[in-house]
Amino acid sequence: MIKLITGRKGSGKTKVLIDRINDAVRTTNGSIACIEKGSTVRYSISRKVRWCDTEYYKIEGYEAFYGFVAGLLASNYDITDVFVDGIFRIGGRDYDEFGKLLEKLDELTGDDVTVTFTVSADAEELSDSVKQFIG
Repeated sequence: MIKLITGRKGSGKTKVLIDRINDAVRTTNGSIACIEKGSTVRYSISRKVRWCDTEYYKIEGYEAFYGFVAGLLASNYDITDVFVDGIFRIGGRDYDEFGKLLEKLDELTGDDVTVTFTVSADAEELSDSVKQFIG
């Protein structure tokens, strides 16, 4: 399952994401992963969360990101939630390519894993392939 937190820069998306991560720590019976470029979220989330910096792993672009998430899920079958802050800093601002990534991840995760992204754009800016995951 894919979830998007959308809005312009400075609209509070990361704060919402941090709250959702910390809520998931309290409610899940599985493992949680948080992926970001840099370390904005790192010190605001529980140590129980597997935190990953895409800069450390040299992840750039949506195909590399998909491979990373697939590998993460393959190595730990207990992951219930993956949170991603600032996906456009990782993959770029190509909305159609982002939509393709979301479709592939939705197929990969099904109903077993929820992947939540912060997206620095207003909903009306996004392509239809991305908009279908809002809500």
